Amino acid sequence: MRPNPVKQALKAGRPSVGTWLSLGSITATRFLARSGFAWLTVDIEHSLVDWETATHMFASIADAGCTALARVPANRHDHIKRVLDNGAHGIVVPMVNSREEAIAAVAAAKYPPTGNRSVGGAVHAMNFQTSAVDYFAHADEEILVVLQCEHIQAVEDADAIFSVPGIDAIFVGPNDLAASMRGKDGKPPSGDATAEAMKHILATCRKHGVAPGLHCMNAEEAKHRIEEGWQFVAVVSELKMMLDGMNDVVQKLGLRGKTETTAKY
Repeated sequence: MRPNPVKQALKAGRPSVGTWLSLGSITATRFLARSGFAWLTVDIEHSLVDWETATHMFASIADAGCTALARVPANRHDHIKRVLDNGAHGIVVPMVNSREEAIAAVAAAKYPPTGNRSVGGAVHAMNFQTSAVDYFAHADEEILVVLQCEHIQAVEDADAIFSVPGIDAIFVGPNDLAASMRGKDGKPPSGDATAEAMKHILATCRKHGVAPGLHCMNAEEAKHRIEEGWQFVAVVSELKMMLDGMNDVVQKLGLRGKTETTAKY
């Protein structure tokens, strides 16, 4: 069975850098899978990507030798099972705010007796370059499990959540985390409060031997965060890269865009 190099790197304490795919373009995915990123995450939570398209994207990533991850729409057994049965090498689970939710996410990604993932699917083994029998025997060892810490409740309960067995990485969504820290008047958190939350997440990950992860706005921030000790690092998205490149050309030519061309990630 094909080993998961991202899982190996994180276990060894090394950084692993990838990006987000939100456009649902199989052709763009094929190019990005050969660009040098260690992994690509197909975002099925906040994008138009449907299940069939996601399956083709997983295959395009795997065939290029890259690691295919899926951010599921929600922390549900059927979502996690479906992306894994259709060939994802790992999952990113949003809004995990309690130990119980973390346990449920890990269980959905593991076969019995470790978890409660049901046995089925037809294409998962191909993306691991193996047979179905070998896949069922060794998938638990190679599937990457990433849980998102993107609410202040998860930060406050980090010890209980991050200590759940089977978690490979914790991934911070900075926008949602900041939104959850707003005051009653809607005022955003101070820079110091945000920095303290991030510091606590990083320290708690280290305490429990879990790789800390973070979504970054650009390459410079990613390099800085890696120096701080963050390992599972996402740099923007294919959409943001496209818009940034377009904006650069438009500005240099003195043109005026007709639509809003900014994207957070």
